[in-house]
Amino acid sequence: MIKEYRLINKLSQEELAEKIGISNRHLQRLEINEQNTRLLTFKKIVKALNISDDEILTFIKK
Repeated sequence: MIKEYRLINKLSQEELAEKIGISNRHLQRLEINEQNTRLLTFKKIVKALNISDDEILTFIKK
């Protein structure tokens, strides 16, 4: 989900990682579901990528 929305927003991994204050490697791990993240970081990602609450809930239900 993160990668999909990052690409829609035309951001590189480096750009998004910098924008939300995490390392590029951490973002890579999140995109491939290799690592969990804190709620605060998740909120920053959602805000940076303009993901709606409905889209998040749809993703979670899958």
